[in-house]
Amino acid sequence: MGDVQSDHFRLILNAWKQELVGDIERTMSVMQDDTINLPDPNDRATLETDRSLELRTRDRERKLIKKINDSLADLEKGDYGYCEDCGVEIGIKRLEARPTANLCIDCKSLNEIREKQRA
Repeated sequence: MGDVQSDHFRLILNAWKQELVGDIERTMSVMQDDTINLPDPNDRATLETDRSLELRTRDRERKLIKKINDSLADLEKGDYGYCEDCGVEIGIKRLEARPTANLCIDCKSLNEIREKQRA
């Protein structure tokens, strides 16, 4: 992968990470400030359900930030864009669609088939 492509993906990954971090900070701020005591049990249940869903979403985003950090580290090492299983270069289209991809499409498809057989 050339310097231009590396810089391109570095910008994409950093922008994505900053967006996710901003969302997490906003959620934490809102949840800390939002201590409403609702007298109606249905309203309280709705609020708790909304909070639970929001926290679940933020937890998934926290895991995504870890993958983004791993991809940025791979970029620094020069390993970004290569399959972790077979070592083949991951296609640019795949990286554009999923910048944190660490498997080529063939290895990813094979892993998904294995997961379905185990389930």
